[in-house]
Amino acid sequence: MDVKTLRKTFEASLTDLPPVGMDVYSLVEDFRRYYSHTLGRDRHCQSAHYAYEALVLSLRDRLMERWKNTRYGYEAADAGHAYYLSLEFLMGRALGNAALNLGLDEETELAVSCLGMELEDLVENEQDAGLGNGGLGRLAACFLDSCATLQLPVTGYGLRYEYGMFRQEIVAGEQVEGPDHWLREGNAWELERHEYTQRVRFEGHTEWRRNNVGRKHAHWVDSHDVLAVPYDVPVPGYQNGTVNTLRLWKACATDEFDLGEFNAGLYPESVSAKNTAEQITLVLYPNDASESGKELRLRQQYFLASASLQDVVARWVGKHGGDFSDFADKNRFQLNDTHPSCAVPELMRLLMDEQGLEWDDAWRITSATMAYTNHTLLPEALERWPVPIFARLLPRLLEIVFEINARFLAEVARRWPGDTERQRRLSIIEEGPQPQVRMAYLAIVGSFSVNGVASLHSRLLTEGLFNDFFVLWPHKFNNKTNGVTPRRWLAWCNPGLSGLITTIVGPDWVADLSLLAGLAPQASDADFRGHWREVKLQNKRRLAQLVKADCGVVFNLEAIFDVQVKRIHEYKRQLLNLLHVIHLYDRLKRGDTENWTPRCVLIGGKAAPGYFLAKRIIKLINNVAAVINADPVTDGRLRLAFLPNYRVSAMEIIAPGADLSEQISTAGKEASGTGNMKFMMNGALTIGTLDGANVEILEEVGEENFFLFGLTADKVEGLRSHYDPAAIIAADTDLNRVMQLLECGYFNQFEFGIFDPILQTIRSPNDPWMTAADFRSYVEAQQRVAEAYKDEEHWTKMSILNTAASGRFSSDRTIAEYNRDIWKLEPIPPQNGTL
Repeated sequence: MDVKTLRKTFEASLTDLPPVGMDVYSLVEDFRRYYSHTLGRDRHCQSAHYAYEALVLSLRDRLMERWKNTRYGYEAADAGHAYYLSLEFLMGRALGNAALNLGLDEETELAVSCLGMELEDLVENEQDAGLGNGGLGRLAACFLDSCATLQLPVTGYGLRYEYGMFRQEIVAGEQVEGPDHWLREGNAWELERHEYTQRVRFEGHTEWRRNNVGRKHAHWVDSHDVLAVPYDVPVPGYQNGTVNTLRLWKACATDEFDLGEFNAGLYPESVSAKNTAEQITLVLYPNDASESGKELRLRQQYFLASASLQDVVARWVGKHGGDFSDFADKNRFQLNDTHPSCAVPELMRLLMDEQGLEWDDAWRITSATMAYTNHTLLPEALERWPVPIFARLLPRLLEIVFEINARFLAEVARRWPGDTERQRRLSIIEEGPQPQVRMAYLAIVGSFSVNGVASLHSRLLTEGLFNDFFVLWPHKFNNKTNGVTPRRWLAWCNPGLSGLITTIVGPDWVADLSLLAGLAPQASDADFRGHWREVKLQNKRRLAQLVKADCGVVFNLEAIFDVQVKRIHEYKRQLLNLLHVIHLYDRLKRGDTENWTPRCVLIGGKAAPGYFLAKRIIKLINNVAAVINADPVTDGRLRLAFLPNYRVSAMEIIAPGADLSEQISTAGKEASGTGNMKFMMNGALTIGTLDGANVEILEEVGEENFFLFGLTADKVEGLRSHYDPAAIIAADTDLNRVMQLLECGYFNQFEFGIFDPILQTIRSPNDPWMTAADFRSYVEAQQRVAEAYKDEEHWTKMSILNTAASGRFSSDRTIAEYNRDIWKLEPIPPQNGTL
């Protein structure tokens, strides 16, 4: 038999493979086979990790069938494709989500039980994937889940970090960063795809040569290259047979080591190139306070953009050759924040230098395929790269950026002749002692769509931060309010509540969250409210167990569980929350306990390693907690705990157990927030400012079911010129007492002056977060919370109505809007797939 016949026979055998069984017996048999034959374990093995891995491999087989059929469906349809480029994908644990989306959650639990184990114990063996930091990365993960559920051909592109941001420990109240080696035992979900490896260039210089028709052609030469090796992770849709792909790039050296230097005894030097290359994907978000940190972060961003775009272009050329006439109609690149902005000049480079297109044709394609999502209103958070660093690392790209900027400024000059100040404001290159490349501006100029992530955020972008661009190109700007996936953030993480919901509205709500509106009439049913409280109590018990295990603090189940978990940042105002806790403690010390409502306050989140004041705030929270929790007067009335190493798997316990969700950022500073949505879905009530998506949450649930306080964004800006926190503190007896406790060292008796920087910030008229200004309104809102919680029936009714109103905040709705307005993709089912 010849080779061609053998190949045809082999390919036919692949298509004739019987589908993998979806019943309990098949799962048990596959588990036993993987455990015994693939992993080589037997009855003497004491490690649960291998049982977890055998279960993952069993589920992955079922995903693999659907993964292939999804790809075949996309290929057969020859439809458009979108690519979501993000430096973060905070996926969390995959096991439970995969079982749920495959429709095998009950079968998996039963199969594991038949084997004499508990599914919960195996789930605990999975490390949270260290691929993100906070809301940006978690949003990207939710979006991928929704794309697969809506059967949209969307591929995620990210980096395969060896270490996550860091593992946070609290030592003597201080944040201590340790390595988060989440890949220590490998990742059984991923597939290494060496055949799609790309080569990414750094450094070197450009040479111009003429081709055979006399056209000058750029060549990037003498570069130091790094290989980008892809690892694919399956992303299953909800029980629809679709499995999309998250492709993660690992950086590798072109050569493992220099044999000549090794033989000469220069052992460290022989592997230096390998080590330098692998640093790119070694750690999520290196500290960019140093020059080397800045350089490494820029390397990461270009590495992601270049490898991903090369991958897409190579696939296109493999199918269409050098014909790029339809490329812009078939491809969309969504830039998740400024991090992937190098994609704009990189696509220009690939089209011109590698594929031979002229500038105008390349720009027409690039500017019709790029779309930019902005995630911040803080000007200091918009990335800028020093031109000298950019020139040294990415010389060819900088030439293209300069050309893009020159052509763009010519357009600005035509629109506003002689307005050199406007040209200066709009220039991609920020002039100064050290010129900077403004990455957000590069993304706006190179994109056909620019969106904010909440209605208020998008309005403030067009009125303030990007107003000049909006006046020039109003058609580019749009809003896409964020959402979260109901699969992970309700169906999986809160089985008690999701089961109760299903008894009322049926099971279809998991893929259509608008059906939760059917819960609203049940808020008036006393029996249903009783069932709702039973579920909440069980969830609070589970959260209390987590707090006891991780913090050593006992929470009273009858108290309000008052929760603020998110990145530690001044604008998110964990400090305002803490001032209120100190106020409550002061009341208790003064004997003001009449009609007291017990309260347990939980705060959690990581501070960036170089963010001094945020780390000081963590220290202050822990010092205050130590004093409060040790004082007998607070017993049964008040507790404060700081949860270390806040992560996705912890949030899956926290969101169902919370009674009150703290969304208290300074108005006009939070782009959207997504924690607010997760809490709302799980029946927590919100105390918050009119900031980010709080505005839309308030619209949905109504003021009677939301605890609103604080200055509006417009009033914050209006107050800046005459803000006087000293006068506010002096005029407010409660705030004055709180400040006296802090300033006299009550919470730091043996650490003199340690919190002075925080206290100076609160008293400063230049405090951008205006903590003192909102204190009185916040305390009054918290008093309304305490009063409302006493009425058990009414609080439960408000809780039900919050969940019932959360349908708008499904990421399915968000992705449907991205697709309708930006991507314009057709939903495509798997080809001849077994569901």
